[in-house]
Amino acid sequence: MPYKLYYWDGIPGRGEFVRLALEEAGADYVDVAREPDGQEQGTRAMLKLLRDGDGETIPFAPPFLKDGDLLISHVANILFYLGPKLGLAPQDEGLRFVANGLQLTITDFVAEIHDTHHPIGVSLYYEDQKPEALRRSSDFLSERLPKFLGYFERILRQNPRAETHIVGDRLSYVDLSLFQVVEGLRYAFPKAMRDYEANIPGLIALRDKVAKRPNIRSYLASDRRLPFNEAGIFRHYPELDRQS
Repeated sequence: MPYKLYYWDGIPGRGEFVRLALEEAGADYVDVAREPDGQEQGTRAMLKLLRDGDGETIPFAPPFLKDGDLLISHVANILFYLGPKLGLAPQDEGLRFVANGLQLTITDFVAEIHDTHHPIGVSLYYEDQKPEALRRSSDFLSERLPKFLGYFERILRQNPRAETHIVGDRLSYVDLSLFQVVEGLRYAFPKAMRDYEANIPGLIALRDKVAKRPNIRSYLASDRRLPFNEAGIFRHYPELDRQS
């Protein structure tokens, strides 16, 4: 049975972190809301699970994954489950918890990235909170972006098992997620990233190495890879980027 991934059609969003793992592993999966012959039907099925799910298995929001009868929600939780099955987690059990901690830190980082353009409320348009977004983005670029990226750079540099992987001695789902973070930040804040990337050579080398992996390279060139846009987490509003 293929894995079934449920996420909104049209935006890479948080679902992309799961897609990258499935694509790298060559896993058999269905992107339910993006099925060519039934996008509306897939979206309705996803909403029905959110609305009418039974017991304690009801997800709060996409993405979530079905593996047979098992329903798993939240990106970090999904990847913690999939990692060992797809060969994308450390073999050492202790290091699997380290990987999960790193992925949860990425979750925190992604939330802060999202809040640069929606600092007041997700139900409001960006234009309704633009002054607050300008202030939030300025603080993010000067304080939070260096703190998070600097942390991941330090962990990568201090990994005793491999120079080009964040945890363990082989590619993990955390490496793939960091690839997506760098790509998203380059889209959202191109000026700021050009200024800052010299400080994170290890992360940039990791990003480049992931991009060259055969399955990822094929995926990035396919129509399965959704482009970044102004409906997702990583949004490019020039006024929020660092001004020259």
